Amino acid sequence: MSLESLYQEIIMEHFKAPRNRGEITTPDVSISMNNPFCGDEITLHLSLQNGRIADVKFRGRGCAISQASASLMTELFKGLPLANASTFASTFKKMMRGEAKSNETEPLGDLVALEGVRKFPVRVKCALLAWSAFEEGVKGKK
Repeated sequence: MSLESLYQEIIMEHFKAPRNRGEITTPDVSISMNNPFCGDEITLHLSLQNGRIADVKFRGRGCAISQASASLMTELFKGLPLANASTFASTFKKMMRGEAKSNETEPLGDLVALEGVRKFPVRVKCALLAWSAFEEGVKGKK
């Protein structure tokens, strides 16, 4: 199996069976965003405790890339200190713009599966939708 096939498999697995799909009843952060170019939508909920992401859920609809990216992001973020999650968000965005070195992206784990999306610039916004929602939602909370 080629690396590209493996990456496609990871994306489709998270699209078909997304992790952390749902809502948090009383979230500390709730933000909705959409991508007007393709119609992807995301609502991100975060529960914060002592500077950590105690829980994270998302609801959304859209392409496999946007939904898989949200699923992978929530898996990575659950339990992390907010500052670490923000660092990962910055690294992910750099990776999607082609600015990150491979040693910087190692901690992203399965998220590197989305790096191939860079070949299709119009789809990069799909991959970044949940990450943009996270960054906007936690402004001033660090």
